[in-house]
Amino acid sequence: MFRRQLAPGEALILVEAAESRAAASIHMLFVPFPIAAIWINSAGRVVDMVEAKPWRPFYAPRAPARYTLESEPEILSRVSIGDEVVFEDSPAGVSR
Repeated sequence: MFRRQLAPGEALILVEAAESRAAASIHMLFVPFPIAAIWINSAGRVVDMVEAKPWRPFYAPRAPARYTLESEPEILSRVSIGDEVVFEDSPAGVSR
């Protein structure tokens, strides 16, 4: 919120305590640009995805999710529902 844009390649991962449709929902209030929202379950499978438009009050995944990946809309062309996502730790000070 309150940013003008994402930097190229930048992403944010939101982690919930447990899988849920309600807890994994997002809003776009005070976000003046579109983003990709990709919902991922505890097994690492993409369960839903959407291009979230600015100033919309509510987006929720179709299925329970534990993770919400927010990034540039272009990532949606490289991801499909059912894809497996693997999270890896990066050494301190290294970004990917």
